[in-house]
Order: sequence, then structure tokens, then C-alpha cells
Amino acid sequence: MDSAEDGEPEGGTVGLDANRTVLWAQVLSGDPQMSIDSDLRLRPPRISGNPSVYLGDVARAAIRSLGPADPPFFDRPPGYDEQKWTLSTRAGDVSMSITSNSYWAFGLFGKCFLNRIEMTGPLPLRARIVHDIAASLGRNPWEPVAARRFERVSGASPAEHRAAWQDLIESARAEMNEEIASLDARVARLRGETEIEGILAEADNSLDEARSALADHNAPAVERALARAISALVEADPTTEIRTSSRLADGFGEASWWSKSTREDEVEASHLLEDEVPLVDLTEDE
Repeated sequence: MDSAEDGEPEGGTVGLDANRTVLWAQVLSGDPQMSIDSDLRLRPPRISGNPSVYLGDVARAAIRSLGPADPPFFDRPPGYDEQKWTLSTRAGDVSMSITSNSYWAFGLFGKCFLNRIEMTGPLPLRARIVHDIAASLGRNPWEPVAARRFERVSGASPAEHRAAWQDLIESARAEMNEEIASLDARVARLRGETEIEGILAEADNSLDEARSALADHNAPAVERALARAISALVEADPTTEIRTSSRLADGFGEASWWSKSTREDEVEASHLLEDEVPLVDLTEDE
């Protein structure tokens, strides 16, 4: 069968929406291989007694971009094919569900699969997560290997897929740019006091780094630079009120999927999810 099998999810795509996001992505690699414990939770690989599952590059990027989250739970665990499954997880106000199915060539290769990603929660957080997924993958995830089959299974045209992804990506970039502009205005209002000029220069440097990172589509680097600028502004004027991004306020960072009691036999999420983020020009249409 060349399309998704039993349990095929609802078709259609949803981009900038107040309530939910539905995106479809082309998988290019089945790695990493992980495992599933007796409670149907995602765990690191090679744990004795745990069956294997192939997470794939898209799901890996999605869960990593979600940040600290509940251990992903398999609503539909894999059977004979270890790359066909549905999992769900939650991080703060954002819920995410990912379905992996083959859609051509009987699922013989990793690139025969697509992922359907559905999220609910605040739109700014969803937009930032989508931005990070695309940047982490280093490619346009909405571009399929088998275009006609992808369109038939997903229930959306190539233009609809592109618009849904890019609208959210541009929304995230606009929000980050607004945060930079807001902090830049705070620096300007504090100008004129000689004793804090050095601190304000540090804030300026951090904001320049944030602009460069934003141009490179590197949201984590933007957030780190904004955090440094905020720290400098608070040092310059402790009474300054600063609106931080939701991600910074919520302390989004690396995923942590397993309890401290089991870490002797498992690995930290950072060992699985690479810190370095490949970059791609998300504004280009191929």
C-alpha cells in the first residue's frame, strides 16, 4: 500500500490559527532509533526489554524544539514497521501530537514516510516551535519526495503546505524582531548616565548578536542574546520593567524526558538531541 494505512489521520493543514496548528512534513531519515518502555513512553535506545522505534529526523526536531516536556507517549505504538506510530506530549501550555506513516514505496526507506504534526496552545509559542523545527532540519520540510502522493494523503496542495509553514515561521521572526526593538528602545531611554554607559554598551552588543542570529534563523541564539541584553538592562536599572518572550519566561531549553530515578540506565536529552543547529534560508522557495 502506497499511502497511510489504518489509523490514517485527518487531512488538511492549518497554519496561523488561534487554536491549533496542523502541519505535514517529509521525513528523510528514520534515525534516531529509540525504544518504548512498558508504559508506552519514549526512552533512549538499547534498554533491555524495551522494543525499538524509529523516531525520524522530523519528529526528533519537533520534540527538541518543544523544549522540556512530558515523556512522549505512544497513542499508537509501532507494530511490524517500527516507523509507523502516533505519539503525543506536552510542554507547558503547548500540546503536540505526531503521526508517522509511509505514503509511497511500501515504506521501504526512511524517505517513504511523512509526519503529521498537530499542536494546540498559544500561537506565539507554536510559531516559535515551527520556526525551530525548520531551522533544525536545515531544509524545507513541506517539500515532498513524491509530490502527488503527499498531496493525496495530506489533503492539501503544495502551495497550502508552504503557506502554513512559512506563515508561522514569519510570525515567529516578527515576534523576535519586536522583542529586539523593544529592548533597543529601553537602552535608548537609559542613555545619558555616564556610570552605566559600559553596561548599556554590553546590552547593545547583545542586541547586535540577536539581530545577526535572527538573520541566520537561529532562534536559540536569539534568545541567548536577548537574555544577556535583559541582564545588562536590569543591572543598569533594576526598576526597569522588561517584557520577555514567552519562551524565555517559561525557561524553555533542552528536552528532559526521563525521571531522575532512571537516569543511571539512560542518557540526558542533550546527548540525543544535538546542540548545534544547522541553518537554512527559510524564505527561499525551491
